[in-house]
Amino acid sequence: MVLAVGDMVRTSGVRPGQFVHIKCGEGTLLRRPISICEWTESREGDTLTIVFEVRGEGTAWLARRPAGHTADVLGPLGNGFAIDREGRYLLVGGGIGVPPMLGCARYTGGTSTAILGFRSKDKTILLDEFGGDCNDVQIATDDGSLGYHGFVDALVRQELGRDRSYDAVLACGPKPMLKSVAKVAAESNVPCQVSMEERMGCGVGACLVCATPMRDGTVKHVCKDGPVFDAEEVDWDA
Repeated sequence: MVLAVGDMVRTSGVRPGQFVHIKCGEGTLLRRPISICEWTESREGDTLTIVFEVRGEGTAWLARRPAGHTADVLGPLGNGFAIDREGRYLLVGGGIGVPPMLGCARYTGGTSTAILGFRSKDKTILLDEFGGDCNDVQIATDDGSLGYHGFVDALVRQELGRDRSYDAVLACGPKPMLKSVAKVAAESNVPCQVSMEERMGCGVGACLVCATPMRDGTVKHVCKDGPVFDAEEVDWDA
């Protein structure tokens, strides 16, 4: 879905890994946080592209919106990846954590490598786009119907065993996946940043819905302090 957002990108700026909080439906439904996949700047009007999966009433409502519909959108929100346009990164995405990694790929101008994980071949998304914006794309599927049969952390281990010259590993996906990828990156002495997925209420740090424990004993909010954190900060066993 492409959102026409006026001059939002030109005035606020967008960093890979940030998200928007969208009001989905009428009444008491909470907003839905959706990662920004890509964006454009233009005097005729900026755009944000989001890619999402229909999982419940809110996203089902959003998926039914016709072209030209007006949506209530807060954003861009959160802290994105600490990323350099001249850098070279290993981008790791799993499931609905794949779309924001495309923004990272385009930000770095084709120098990065992507490792993408899906449940099966028929669940894959954005493969052509990653192919055009990455130096290499590797696929893992849970059922082996496309690419490597297994989880992305095995491909990350294989890639870092071959090449540890990446500036960092950047990852987005389910927490078990992020924990495994962070462990492999730490063993390879490559910095790792993770984008955490948590349920959110307000999206701006006013509520406690997305609180997540840190290794130093503090608690941070994914919406305001994240969603991107240094992997070494996170208490993966909490």
